[in-house]
Amino acid sequence: MITPTAARTMPERLRICVRLLLAAALLALVPLSAPAKTAMPLAADPVLEERLMTLATGLRCLVCQNQSLAESNAELAVDLRNEIREQMRRGASDRDVVDYLVARYGDFVLYRPPLKASTLLLWSGPAILLLLGLGFLVRTLRRRRAQITQIPLSAAARARAQELLGTDSAEEAS
Repeated sequence: MITPTAARTMPERLRICVRLLLAAALLALVPLSAPAKTAMPLAADPVLEERLMTLATGLRCLVCQNQSLAESNAELAVDLRNEIREQMRRGASDRDVVDYLVARYGDFVLYRPPLKASTLLLWSGPAILLLLGLGFLVRTLRRRRAQITQIPLSAAARARAQELLGTDSAEEAS
């Protein structure tokens, strides 16, 4: 039987549990309230900004190295985009901008470096590695094949195999 004092403490305990659950839920939502990053300011000319982003997608971020200049938020990438934007405002062509960046940072800044003597290994490297791998595989398989020796079955083993397989010697002859 529940005493009157126990009856009064039940709703009080329930309120405490509800408050604790509410506090836990609010604490779980705290990370979601983190401030979002602000968008990068766009150029006053949307055509120039589109041209900049098109060019920047073909250029590598020198800090991130696995992102294009358009995707990266590194400080250097922002500075390079601003430099490209300024050059474009001054009337530089896309080729002029790319030539400037290559002269300053080398072919590494390009996602598709040109085929020339200094990048020949870069372009032919995957094919060379594939051929080396195939050659190694062929050599290994030939060595294994040479190591395999054919051991003829004895008459008893052959008879046991025919018994297990359910074949007659007359069927083998045909």
